[in-house]
Amino acid sequence: MSQPPATGVPNELRRRLGLADAVVIGLGSMIGAGVFAALAPAARAAGSGLLPGLALAAVVAYCNATSSARLAARYPASGGTYVYGRERLGPFWGYLAGWGFVVGKSASCAAMALVVGAYVWPGHEHLVAVAAVVALTAVNYAGVQKAAWFTRAVVAVVLAVLAAVVVACLNSPAAEPGRLEIGADAGAAGILQAAGLLFFAFAGYARIATLGEEVRDPARTIPRAVPLALGLTLLVYAAVAIAVLAVLGAEELGEATAPLSDAVRVAGAGWLEPVVRAGAAVAALGSLLALILGVSRTTLAMARDRHLPHVLASVHPRFQVPHRAELLVGAVVAVAAATVDLRGAIGFSSFGVLVYYAVANASALTLTRQDRRPPRVVPLFGLAGCLTLAVTLPASSALAGAAVLAVGASWYGLRRLTANRR
Repeated sequence: MSQPPATGVPNELRRRLGLADAVVIGLGSMIGAGVFAALAPAARAAGSGLLPGLALAAVVAYCNATSSARLAARYPASGGTYVYGRERLGPFWGYLAGWGFVVGKSASCAAMALVVGAYVWPGHEHLVAVAAVVALTAVNYAGVQKAAWFTRAVVAVVLAVLAAVVVACLNSPAAEPGRLEIGADAGAAGILQAAGLLFFAFAGYARIATLGEEVRDPARTIPRAVPLALGLTLLVYAAVAIAVLAVLGAEELGEATAPLSDAVRVAGAGWLEPVVRAGAAVAALGSLLALILGVSRTTLAMARDRHLPHVLASVHPRFQVPHRAELLVGAVVAVAAATVDLRGAIGFSSFGVLVYYAVANASALTLTRQDRRPPRVVPLFGLAGCLTLAVTLPASSALAGAAVLAVGASWYGLRRLTANRR
């Protein structure tokens, strides 16, 4: 199991990202996806058990983050779990993880683009979504360093908006601490489903691992960046969830279509509503930027191994980005954003993400002491958690995800069979 070389390889990406850039890219992915999109459906599933669901999602995410960080330090190449599964478990498992990531996260890209459209121009969501995808594909094409600076600005704006929401809600007479208590409506199944939905929001730390080939000193930077980004995101999630839950209560939060906007209105800070809507659009743009970045890097890694057309493995000589993979991903996401339903895109994406991290945890179980493996309980709990949360998803999402994974596995088997016959 050899480590991919770090230098001197054609079509290799340049290492230009430091610790701050890596953390910000992770924050931009997680915060935008979760705070504005996952709280309401999670509250609808768990009721007053929303906060335990958040805690469970954070624990599973921590296990996955720890496993991913150790693997990324060992294999600092673009591709994330696609590379880890290939190197630790075998080519098929790496391929399956990569397939699940590319397909699932492409759906997630479409979902984030539709969130932008819903906040910016209600009634014309698809048109705005396609425009957002085209614009951010151009940003990524111009180089990852520019994308990192853009993401840093997005994170600053979103954090400022969320801080205003938390302050307005917690200082409002409408906030009641009793609404944070866990009641009889908080069943185990609902809490698990809420954790699965909220885990989708936490999953942005994978962007750090998929950028492993572009991070300076990856053996030191990646293990530090992943838990930092995850920990900061958890603090933000907890503060916002407590503030909104205290004002709206679990039932009203579960029925809200724009929970943060509703919360500031009920809290008596209606002037914040347009600010919150703008912040939601900016947050979704930040997530979309980082998602396109991650999917294109996994596409690059799979193309290098010829699991996808090898022409996609090209790196632009000037911008040092996988430009053909960028353009293909942008085109696929634009088509999806023009045609798919937001709720269906999120559910479908969640299944692929959980499978992806299940392979990551299984890969981490094979690390040795020399690889600075995490304690065995960490990847074991992460693996069990991913599989458990996957089966709590709505049946339609799980069945659609399983069907697409089966198509990918069949394609892999057909290619191997054809190659053996030659």
